[in-house]
Formats: sequence, C-alpha cells, structure tokens
Amino acid sequence: MTTEVRARRSDARDNRERILAVARASFAVGGLDVPLREIARRAEVGPATVYRHFATKEALLAEVFAEQMVSCAAIVRRGLAEADPWRGFSLVVEQLMALHALDRGFARAFTSQMSEPAEFAVERDRTLTALLELVRQAKEAGALREDFVVEDINLALMANEGIRADTPEIRQAASRRFAALMLRSFHAEPARTPLPPAVRLPPAQG
Repeated sequence: MTTEVRARRSDARDNRERILAVARASFAVGGLDVPLREIARRAEVGPATVYRHFATKEALLAEVFAEQMVSCAAIVRRGLAEADPWRGFSLVVEQLMALHALDRGFARAFTSQMSEPAEFAVERDRTLTALLELVRQAKEAGALREDFVVEDINLALMANEGIRADTPEIRQAASRRFAALMLRSFHAEPARTPLPPAVRLPPAQG
C-alpha cells in the first residue's frame, strides 16, 4: 500500500468520525430536523463526502444513535428483570426520560416510523417487545392502570422535549420531576409520595 493510499484512507476515516461527531451533537440539540447539508457545513466537508459515507439520512441516524439504542435496550432489560413489575416499569420511565433530557434527537429516532437499516429496526422492535411485556406484567400486578398504552410513553417523551432550561443539569432536574408526575398518572392507585424538588425554568414562549 502506497503512502498516498494510506493518507487517503486516513482522511476518509477522519471525515467519517467528524461527520458522526457533528451529527450526534447537532441531533442531540436540534432534533432530527437538522439537514444533511448543515451537518456537512458544520463538519467542514462537502455534501458529497457525507453521502459517500452515509447513503441516506436514515443510515446516518442509525450510526449516530447505535450507542443510545444499546443504552435504551439495556434500560428496558433491567426493568423487565425487576421482581416487582411496577418498580421495573418506573425504572424504565425514569431512565428513558433522563436519557432523553440529554439527547432530544434519540427519542425521535426511537419512536418515529422512518425507514431505517434493518439492524436498527430489529433492535428497536426487540426493545419494544420487551417493553410491552413489562407493561403486561405491571397491569397484571394491578399497579399500572388498565387503559395505559405504550404510546403514552411517547407522549411523555414529547412533552419532556418541551422542557427549556438554561443548563443540562436544570433540564435533568426538571425532567426527573416530570417523570414522577407521569408515573403518578400511570399508576392504578397513585400514592401520595413526595415529588422531586421543583426547579426554576424560563417562561414559556408563546
């Protein structure tokens, strides 16, 4: 292998890693609406370079969120492994919302119906199947209200995305309180346990 070929391959690897890093940061802050041309601009490469590494936006998303998908799957598995189904369900809701509080793009990738590479779809479907089983167990135990549907978690994540805060720490704190409120509404017989502390947020924008 010549020095020139090695240099080209090294440049290609560097470009790919930079594109992924920029895309991960951009989607986390701006959601999935950030266009590929903007990703290319921020990564200081041409659009053709992005398409050379990722034929579609869905392919880029699958690569960007592969690590988060593994984290999400692990959260649901831990919840399903809990002896108490309600405790397991609560763990899943709390940790999914905590993950989402740090990365707005991931929840959209996880819940959207976009076309995606098969491996991403398979992992997502497997995780959703495990979550449905946890929901079934929590209802059977009499802890989760009978009219709850998994789409209610999507609604909670969408509302969680609306939290605006000055720092990631405040956003996480607000998200923890919101998760506690959601869990109260999901429980068949809501307990009067204290909520996490309230946090000061900027006024809602009209």
